[in-house]
Amino acid sequence: MGENQPLAEPFGNFSDIISANAEALGDKPALRDEKGDLSWAELGDRVERIAAKLLDEGLQRGQSVAILGLSSVNYALVFLAAVRAGGVAAPLTTSASAAQLEGMAQDSGATHIFIDRAKMTELGTMFSRIMRCIVLDEELNQWMAPEGTKAPPVDHQPSDPFNIIYSSGTTGTPKGIVHPHQMRWRQFAATAASWLENGLEVRSLASTPLYSNTTMVAFLPALLAGGTVRVMGKFDSMHWMRHVQEDRSTITMLVPVQYQRLMDNAHLDSFDLSSLQLKYCTSAPFSAELKREVLERMPGALIEIYSMTEGGVVCLLEAHKFPDKLHTVGRPAPGSELKVLDDEDKEVPPGTPGNLVGRSQTMMSGYKNRPEQTREGYWTDPETGEVWQRMGDIGRVDAEGFVELVGRAKDMIISGGFNIYPVDLENALMQEDEVLDAAVIGVPSRQWGETPVGFVTLADGVLHAEAVRERVNARLGKTQRLAALYPIKEMPRSHIGKLLKSELRKRAARLWKPDEG
Repeated sequence: MGENQPLAEPFGNFSDIISANAEALGDKPALRDEKGDLSWAELGDRVERIAAKLLDEGLQRGQSVAILGLSSVNYALVFLAAVRAGGVAAPLTTSASAAQLEGMAQDSGATHIFIDRAKMTELGTMFSRIMRCIVLDEELNQWMAPEGTKAPPVDHQPSDPFNIIYSSGTTGTPKGIVHPHQMRWRQFAATAASWLENGLEVRSLASTPLYSNTTMVAFLPALLAGGTVRVMGKFDSMHWMRHVQEDRSTITMLVPVQYQRLMDNAHLDSFDLSSLQLKYCTSAPFSAELKREVLERMPGALIEIYSMTEGGVVCLLEAHKFPDKLHTVGRPAPGSELKVLDDEDKEVPPGTPGNLVGRSQTMMSGYKNRPEQTREGYWTDPETGEVWQRMGDIGRVDAEGFVELVGRAKDMIISGGFNIYPVDLENALMQEDEVLDAAVIGVPSRQWGETPVGFVTLADGVLHAEAVRERVNARLGKTQRLAALYPIKEMPRSHIGKLLKSELRKRAARLWKPDEG
């Protein structure tokens, strides 16, 4: 796009900019997947045709369009077309159970679901009972409106819903987080404009799923900037490195577990990754050690983003500029505010751990169909009446304003009246040479109320965790000491690498006897 001015406006129409890019950029590649490229002209035509067909089949303004399957060019087209038609993109989590998926589909209010053949085969006719099913990788081209068809214009308003992102809950139906057009514009228009102003040739590699909020950073601003986006169906470190080398990728978003897999790949140094200029990371704890290794072994800037899918504060750590702050998630971005509160919602002194609350211009509209849970996630400042998002994390802010996370609020252990932060114990475990991964949770204790137990992944050939526990406990304070340490082959993690402590609690319930502690 030759002119950046529309991106600098306080609000704009995503679909209008996508359409303008399609007209201006013609044969330039817009989307890529394993099956090939789609030009900007083709993208513009197909988005219009899908949107027109959705409207022809009764899509109402503000109504959801469900999408389920591996990321692909067709998946991306349906996402964009749902928004273009005045609807709401509702990508569903492929890793969810059948019951959860059915619950999400019904919760979204969608009457159409676009699903790939593999997922359709896995789930059978479950969705066909409640909505119109279109097989993404087989039927989309025949289903959409005829070539050249245009959808009627839509005057998107700032408060109109743009998409629903379903949280990665492990039980029940995940919550649907509704993002309005204004939030998405504020997040991504300025990002796209800054890339263009800095002369960046935008070639983005999106390696996380399109149902994840994480992926939007590598997807939406790149299209607003008139760039090229490659979407990966499944992450594979060799394929990822090959894509960077062959596409000359300049931008990528990876979660920490993906960075770790790249660091562990023996072929990393044999690929030409020199085109990379911006590497982003978010969604899960990113250890200082891993950040340091990424900075040493991969080119380009490394930017960690800390926030929630729901919104709240946005913290940024430009890791390449602050090598002495790698243990933090950076400082609040411009326009973001952060407070640290005690358990009675009173502000704590600087450097004191407490519950984080944040506010910014990028806040969700709320949870779909869950007004009470939406309210529960907010904290209202009694003095100003301002609404802040509870971030769910415990953290502390240092003298220079950098934020260090010490644990999830729900994961804090209260043992004998003392607060124990699992991250402190996990860091102590990780100092042991044979420990590859570590996690600490609280379990019931008759003597202390709760007591900490740990899980560790140990290096090959190390079979016993007890010696590790004894060495670590010798360095910890009396109130912090681990009551037990269990070896585990692999830590349970979500699709984007978040540690699932709920699964560890289930395992601990089988292993731990309350009277032991």
